[in-house]
Amino acid sequence: MGLLSDPNRRRALSRLITRLNTPLCIISYIAGITWFLGLAFYPFTLRSYISENAMGSTMVEEQFVQGEKALSYAREFAGFRKKAGGVPVDWLQETMRNLGLEVYTQTFSRTLPFPDEATERFLVKGTNVYGILRAPRAASTESLVLSVPISEGSRNNQALGLLLALASYFRGQIYWAKDIIFLVNEHDLIGMEAWLEGYHDVNITDVTSSVMMGRAGAIQAAVSLEMSSDVITSFDIAVEGLNGQLPNLDLVNLFNAFCQKNSLLCTIQGKLQRNDWDNFPAYIHSLQTMMLMVLKQGSGRPQGDHGLFLRYHIEAITVRGINSFRQYKYDMSTIGKTLEGIFRKLNNLLERLHQSYFFYLLPSLSRFVSIGIYMPALGFLVLILVLKALDLWMKLSRSESAEEDGITEVDEDDDDDEEEEVSKPGFLSLVAPLIISHATGLSLYYFPVLGQEMATEHFPVSESEAVVLIFIAIYVAGLALPHNTRKFLAGEGTDRGWMTLKLISLLYLAVQLGCISLINFSLGFLLAVTLVPVAAIVQPIGPKLLYALLLILVTPAITLLLCIFLYQELVEFPITVLECWQLFLQALAGGMLDHYLYGSIIFPFIALFVYPCWLQLWNVVFWK
Repeated sequence: MGLLSDPNRRRALSRLITRLNTPLCIISYIAGITWFLGLAFYPFTLRSYISENAMGSTMVEEQFVQGEKALSYAREFAGFRKKAGGVPVDWLQETMRNLGLEVYTQTFSRTLPFPDEATERFLVKGTNVYGILRAPRAASTESLVLSVPISEGSRNNQALGLLLALASYFRGQIYWAKDIIFLVNEHDLIGMEAWLEGYHDVNITDVTSSVMMGRAGAIQAAVSLEMSSDVITSFDIAVEGLNGQLPNLDLVNLFNAFCQKNSLLCTIQGKLQRNDWDNFPAYIHSLQTMMLMVLKQGSGRPQGDHGLFLRYHIEAITVRGINSFRQYKYDMSTIGKTLEGIFRKLNNLLERLHQSYFFYLLPSLSRFVSIGIYMPALGFLVLILVLKALDLWMKLSRSESAEEDGITEVDEDDDDDEEEEVSKPGFLSLVAPLIISHATGLSLYYFPVLGQEMATEHFPVSESEAVVLIFIAIYVAGLALPHNTRKFLAGEGTDRGWMTLKLISLLYLAVQLGCISLINFSLGFLLAVTLVPVAAIVQPIGPKLLYALLLILVTPAITLLLCIFLYQELVEFPITVLECWQLFLQALAGGMLDHYLYGSIIFPFIALFVYPCWLQLWNVVFWK
């Protein structure tokens, strides 16, 4: 306290921070990047373990042997599916009833805000079918879910056959203490969202659905199963959910433990685990796996049906059967035993999963990085914004104190010009850029969808193309912001004006990155790596064209483009520049659809907060 209250010490601290500000910022940025790259290093990671006592052991004797029955169900379902031209609802109901389940259906419909050209649909109608196996040893207060998504085509026939075979086997067991719901949802995520909203009697995304006539207990956990081949060589587990949410790590570790018990090959991000951790190739492999998770989590898109369960505090994962590693082959009985073991362990839960981590990164399935280890990487980057803001604040304070003490010398011949230089910035000189920047963000959020009809009437484009083109047009039009705000500025020519605007922008960006990192660390880190260094150095003094070029290169749109290119390189599927641009346009449309269909916050966060903040920094560069 004495350091801040003593004027001499405070002045000395101010000079020290001002003199060492740039070296401290460079060191902080290097430390943040180095810390993140070190997260994949073996000593920084922790060994995965199961924290929940009720699931602490895989000592369960699995007895599922109905693999051939599962394949028979799959072939029968495929035949009726082809005959019906869609999901054979009547056959599913009859089959589930014959297995002794309580069977219910839910019809739903959803009109998209604009057509989804990736799946060629605008009005989505479908029917979810689910059967409930009532627990014989307890009241219907808790439940588990095994779901299989069914979409157009011939995907997931084998997964549905295994679901029916497991339902038949589970029906004959007497140890269940929780209801088990066997769900077949149509149209993937849209059908799952309709079912979850109907089950919990809420309406978040304006989907229209029929009243659900049957419910089980509160859902404790869920597993979404995807298989499209009679031969499964490995399983890939997806954990990234809506807005970057992750399931409790115990559920991931439980699946990995049963895969090891039954000698199933299990991967994450499509990559096999390595047994050697003490060499450079192993480190690169872990870093690639972790980076894939960061890119997927940063997108905010659910990587499977499980991603929508997480919003309702239901721990869930998606398990995908892969047919790629030819030296490994597993039959349906082995796969069924693994799922049986998982559900029997979940059946033992006395409370919701809560003891393990909810925030983590996975360089492999057997190692993880906790929030306490990866957060400093972002902290070092945000520290740069705080240091630069502190430097600007001290410069402004010195200028103000010098003016009050009469130290500022004003030449009599240039009295008016010098007084303008040391005067405080006018109120409108700061309010106008802030208001116009956020008004541009609001237009970026609302106009693409609202203006699609007008665009299709005057231009030969489809609705989805119109939405993306309007978005890009408004985004690029923001570059003209300094020319628009100049008409409203009072006293724009002062150094105090741009310094104050930059101070506000730096603190604003620091708050944004800090808040979003608590929800989605990956998104916050990706934005910080690109935006922070450029935000710290831009000013209207010096090479303006260089500053403007750097700002354009770190704009959120360019960051998305670079992330798409990096992702394709990491999955070892390189693409050309034109293909990358096509994926970029699809990502823009997909991001907006995710917001309107499922409630993703990534699109409004970028449009209403990050983009206006970037525009404020753009205004600083062209400040006169």
